[in-house]
Amino acid sequence: MSSLTIKNLRKSYGKVEVLKDINLEAKSGEFIALVGPSGCGKSTLLSMIAGLESITSGEIWIEDRLVNDEAPKDRDIAMVFQSYALYPTMTVRENMAFGMQSRKIPKAEQIEAIDRVSSLLQIEPLLQRKPSQLSGGQRQRVAMGRALVRDPKLFLFDEPLSNLDAKLRIEMRSEIKKLHQRVGKTTVYVTHDQVEAMTLASRIAVMHNGVLQQYDTPKEIYERPVNRFVAGFMGSPTMNFLEAKIAESADGPGVVIDGGDGSVLALPKGKFNSLKPGQSVIFGVRPEHFSPVHATRVEIYGSTPVTVKVLVDMVEPTGSETILMTVLAGQKMIVSCEPDDAPVEGGTMEFAINMSKVCLFDVASELRL
Repeated sequence: MSSLTIKNLRKSYGKVEVLKDINLEAKSGEFIALVGPSGCGKSTLLSMIAGLESITSGEIWIEDRLVNDEAPKDRDIAMVFQSYALYPTMTVRENMAFGMQSRKIPKAEQIEAIDRVSSLLQIEPLLQRKPSQLSGGQRQRVAMGRALVRDPKLFLFDEPLSNLDAKLRIEMRSEIKKLHQRVGKTTVYVTHDQVEAMTLASRIAVMHNGVLQQYDTPKEIYERPVNRFVAGFMGSPTMNFLEAKIAESADGPGVVIDGGDGSVLALPKGKFNSLKPGQSVIFGVRPEHFSPVHATRVEIYGSTPVTVKVLVDMVEPTGSETILMTVLAGQKMIVSCEPDDAPVEGGTMEFAINMSKVCLFDVASELRL
């Protein structure tokens, strides 16, 4: 039995359906990330797992127990909130002990659990301080410590890093990943940050408008998105989407970018043979799958790489890479390149495309072909 199983779950507020037939399961020890834009239903789903929101229909199982009607305190879960939710008048030790005291855990066991978890999180020097004397990262550690002392079957995180600055977010992300590797507990983690999801999760559930779009490994979701929404949401900068049509090339099917000069960009052999010439498609290619034709990286794209010339509209240096806002056949496109390869604004530049990485989407359904 999986640690968490969700079957046909629905949630409505009157006539407004917030979650629509959600099905997913998490195996023991997995780290599951729920991602999606604001309002997609991910926090509502987490609250239903925790028992903080009622269920309209469907089932939630934690291991072999159906918990639909169980109170939050009986579900054997621990939750870490976005706002930390620490008691301001209590010390760190008292905050960590509060839940155990409510459950009448013997004092000796409380001390042992707090000592073990504070050592794990490296917060022993903070045990006598109050939350107002702590930094944001320290408060987050204490919030995680309060959850860990319970030793629950399931950890739930609701956007725990959103209140931290960028540098601290990266540090805490690493801490959470190390913590999960050491503790090995099943974890469900809500975030709108797809980078957090990609770096932390063993599997990602991408949600949109209350519908589970795709549930798979980070690699599979990034390289084989099921539809245009998933492809556009996962990745920074986002995937480029160009209007195009299928055409025949010397080596088989290819694509012609709408509004261009009619050049056929050859597709990988055997990959899109079911497509018909003249069929309209959305041509998806990620910014990092371009390379200037003079770069050595082009060698991995084949002996005769597919190339395009683009107008460079804007250059945005970021340090480790340079982002180019370009125009191809009248359609806007983002390209990333090495800083030393960056062109000047207003000029043209020729890029090779790694065609083995491109995605094609149906125009009507937006599903990947």
